[in-house]
Amino acid sequence: MIVADTFLDAAHARGFDLYSGVPCSYLMPFTNTAISSPTLSYVGAANEGDAVAIAAGATLGGRGAVAMFQNSGLGNAVSPLTSLTWTFRLPVLIIVTWRGEPGGAADEPQHELMGRITPRLLEAMDIPWQRFPSEDEAVEPTLDVVQRHMVESGRPFALVMSKCSVAASALVAQTMSPRTGATVPPAIGEPSLDRRSALCALREAAGARDVLLATTGFTGRELCAIGDEADQLYMVGSMGCIASLGLGLALARPEHRVIAIDGDGALLMRLGVLATVGAVAPKNLVHVVIDNGMHESTGGQTTVSASADLAAAAAACGYARVLRAGALADIAGALAGGDGPTLLHVPVRPGVTSPLPRPSVTPAGVAARLKAHLEA
Repeated sequence: MIVADTFLDAAHARGFDLYSGVPCSYLMPFTNTAISSPTLSYVGAANEGDAVAIAAGATLGGRGAVAMFQNSGLGNAVSPLTSLTWTFRLPVLIIVTWRGEPGGAADEPQHELMGRITPRLLEAMDIPWQRFPSEDEAVEPTLDVVQRHMVESGRPFALVMSKCSVAASALVAQTMSPRTGATVPPAIGEPSLDRRSALCALREAAGARDVLLATTGFTGRELCAIGDEADQLYMVGSMGCIASLGLGLALARPEHRVIAIDGDGALLMRLGVLATVGAVAPKNLVHVVIDNGMHESTGGQTTVSASADLAAAAAACGYARVLRAGALADIAGALAGGDGPTLLHVPVRPGVTSPLPRPSVTPAGVAARLKAHLEA
C-alpha cells in the first residue's frame, strides 16, 4: 500500500497535473488527495466518457492529464477511448479501479462480469495496462513504462487499481456556491440561417488567438470545406464530447479562447457537460450549439431539441453568458467580447453543401498541427 502523494508527486514531476474523474470507493484516498492538492487541478466529470474527453483536451493543450474512474464506468468511456484519444493520438493516463477482481476482495454482484473482463476490455481497445503500484519502489518504474509508451505511441496507457492500493486520506472540505446563470434570451422562431453561413460567420469573427473545435459529422466537414486552418480541429466519432474536449483545452490554455462548436444531437447525448462547464466556469470557453433539430449526417432522424431549451439548460447550469443567434450579426456580436463560459444557441435550417468533402489531413495530423499552432 502507498500513500497517494507518493504517486501524485512523482507523476506531477513528469508533467501530470490535471485530473478528471468520477469517484469510486477504491479511488477515494487518491481522489481526495488530488482534489485537496494546491499543485494539481481536479475536474469532477458528470460521467467517465466526459472525464476522458476533458483529459484529452488538456493533453491537446500540452498538459499531462489523467482520467480516473471505476471499471463499471469503463463502458461509458469506450467511445472517446476508441475514437478520440486513440485516433487523435492524445496520450491520456487512465486509472481505473478493479471492482469484482477475480480472486480479489468480495464485491457486489453488479461488478462480477466487468471484474472478469476489465483487462480484456482494455486490451480490445488497444490500451496496454498494468497494475497500479501498491509499493513505493514500484511507482517510478511504473511511470517509466507509462511515459515510454506514451512517447512512442502517442496513445493512452491504463493503470488498474486493486482494493487497498492506496492508504486512506481525508478530503479537505469543499464548498461550492450556487452560480447564478445568465438571463435566457427569447427563443427564435423559424430559423433563417443555415449551418454553412453560421460556420462562416464564426470563422470570420474568430480572433488570432482563438481555436475552433467542431463536432463530429457534417459540422467538422463543413468547417474544413470552408477553409482548412491550423487553428481548427474536426472531431471524428466521440459524439457528445466536443464541449468536454474544449473544457480541457480551455483549462490548459487560458491565453487562448476556445470555440467548441456542438450540435443539438451531440449535446443531448452528454448533456451533463453543461453542469461541469458551468461549475468550472472557464472564462475563455465559447460553446456554440448549431441546432437543426436532426441527426443530419446519418439521414435526418429527428432529435428532441425542439422540446428541450438548450440555452435555458446552460443558464440553469451557471453559464455566465447565454445568447441566441437568429442572424449572422448575432454570431459576430456574441464573439465580440464578454467573459464566459458562453453558450451560443444557433438554430439553423437543415441542408448541406453537396458534395461535402472529408478532411485530407488525418485526425492525428490535425491534432499535431493544432498543438504546433498553440506553441507558436
